[in-house]
Amino acid sequence: MYEQFKIYSTFLNEANIITKLILGIILFAVVIFIHNFDWMLYLTILMFIFMVSMSGVRAKLILVFVSMMLLFSLTSSLFMVFYGDGQTMLFEWGIIHISKESLFRGLHLSLRTLTVSFYGLSIAFTSEVVKIFYSLMQHLKIKPKYAYAFMAAIRMVPLMFESYFQLKNALKMRYHVIDTRQYRGIKRLKHLLIPLMSQNIRRAHRLSVAMEKKGFHDGERTYYYQVPFSYRDIILILVVIIMMILSYILSVQLPITHIHDAR
Repeated sequence: MYEQFKIYSTFLNEANIITKLILGIILFAVVIFIHNFDWMLYLTILMFIFMVSMSGVRAKLILVFVSMMLLFSLTSSLFMVFYGDGQTMLFEWGIIHISKESLFRGLHLSLRTLTVSFYGLSIAFTSEVVKIFYSLMQHLKIKPKYAYAFMAAIRMVPLMFESYFQLKNALKMRYHVIDTRQYRGIKRLKHLLIPLMSQNIRRAHRLSVAMEKKGFHDGERTYYYQVPFSYRDIILILVVIIMMILSYILSVQLPITHIHDAR
């Protein structure tokens, strides 16, 4: 998905996407029942190290996504931090009551979000769109017409952005020779939306006709790409299990906050 930002490849690139998705679902279910703050903290740190080392993309791209994840996770926990219950008050102003318990409860929620997000980024950085849908067709028996339709839709997204920038540059040249009243406010938006919609509708129609002519039906078909399960899937499962166990051992042997229940 991010091949242009790739620096190196790891075993995670060759692991089957179904294994990655199932592990992601299991990880999401597990972190919901982890109430030990130190365990969650160590698991988040280990998952971050796993994501940075296994993704194989440029540090600049990782920094951008991690910053977005940090912002999202912190803002999602503000309601719990500002208005949660607790015994030890740290800050109180009007309707805002920040207690020690609510603060750690909100941070615990943020750590859960970050853990799942880091694993999700690892999947995104190491999975190709084509192999995702081929794996779904070969192993989960997704109908080819749906899989290829989604694949084509994803491939259309860069073309839509390219059309937008081309139209934007063309309008810049046009606006120099027409009255400014003709492209203010809603009119400027119309100049962008209507041509983009009509152009992409025509492009989607041509694509659908081409796919229909090439025989994208529900019958048996062969595949150019084979996406089998391999020993790399076993390695990925073992790595995730080791991270879970190691984070628990660290929380017991080297506790940081000594908070055993952040609920």
